[in-house]
Amino acid sequence: MGLQFAYWAPNVSGGLVISKLPQKTGWSFEDNKRYAQIAEENGFDYVLLQTRFFASYGAENQLEASALASALAASTNKLKIITAVLPGLWHPGVMAKIISTIDHISNGRAAINIVSGWFKGEFNGYGEPWLDHDERYRRSEEFIEVLREMWTKERATYQGDFYRLNNAPLKPKPIRHPFIFQGGSSKAAKEMAGRASDVYFTNGGTLAEIKEQIDEVRALRKANGKNEIKFGVNGFVIVRDTEEEAKQVLRDIIVNADKEAVEGFRDSVQAAGASSPEGKGMWAESAFEDLVQYNDGFKTGLIGTAEQVADRIIELKKIGIDIVLTGYLHYEEDLKAFGEKVIPLVREKELNLRESIANI
Repeated sequence: MGLQFAYWAPNVSGGLVISKLPQKTGWSFEDNKRYAQIAEENGFDYVLLQTRFFASYGAENQLEASALASALAASTNKLKIITAVLPGLWHPGVMAKIISTIDHISNGRAAINIVSGWFKGEFNGYGEPWLDHDERYRRSEEFIEVLREMWTKERATYQGDFYRLNNAPLKPKPIRHPFIFQGGSSKAAKEMAGRASDVYFTNGGTLAEIKEQIDEVRALRKANGKNEIKFGVNGFVIVRDTEEEAKQVLRDIIVNADKEAVEGFRDSVQAAGASSPEGKGMWAESAFEDLVQYNDGFKTGLIGTAEQVADRIIELKKIGIDIVLTGYLHYEEDLKAFGEKVIPLVREKELNLRESIANI
């Protein structure tokens, strides 16, 4: 199967980098509606809507993911819409109903991304308990189990440590069973992916780092007797006419970083990771420069000419990546440019790769 392409919806103000460099990126509904329509016209498969309730890393305004997903579902025709959700702030039975509704609005294009949570401030602010690291993943796994029960059973009964269902109906069921995405680099996150999810997202990283995670999750899947899981990777895209021009944009982003916001983000995420039994999480190895793009997107190497970026994406495919999740500096122009310049090159290179393999 060919690679699929997704993009982060900028439904949180401040764009996809923690930088004071001017960005041609809006966060409003009208902005996100326009970006979604551009994306589906230019070869993208998915949009991922961020979940955020309180300001962090300078992001003062946030549109709630599932509400925006409903609006985008009615404003698009082909794009699959991934709603990010925080267990602990939502009940899975309620969210099963919301996602099923979005699926009907979109005629079968709904998906969900389970975010176990690194931002303690949101839980404290809403008066909800902040669980230990591995307990958050245990709760997320139960959340997924409840979703599947609600979507597949006539009436769902569930008795877990975090959630209870008592002969609960859900009608209408989704048109198509929504894909369940998750992220996380800790042992608990990988073990959850080995049992529960349909797609595992990694933060940005080197080819070796990404492959190590893919191999580990695949082994866990096999050990648990589960079917194959798909893999996605985060990458921040800077495509310009020359490699030097693209690298200069990266330097400009980092030089203009909002140092206070980046340091605040670093403190929050590294404290969350340090609470895991192994003492590290997704951002344990991230330098200041990496954290300017808050999912390590620079590290994936999608920076250069269209040809160079397409070549890098093929290398990601070779190690097992199925979905490339992208972010941009200027959504007004970069999103469309990626669809027009990079995706067609990737399709050509995929064809050449298949032909070369067939001739071996």
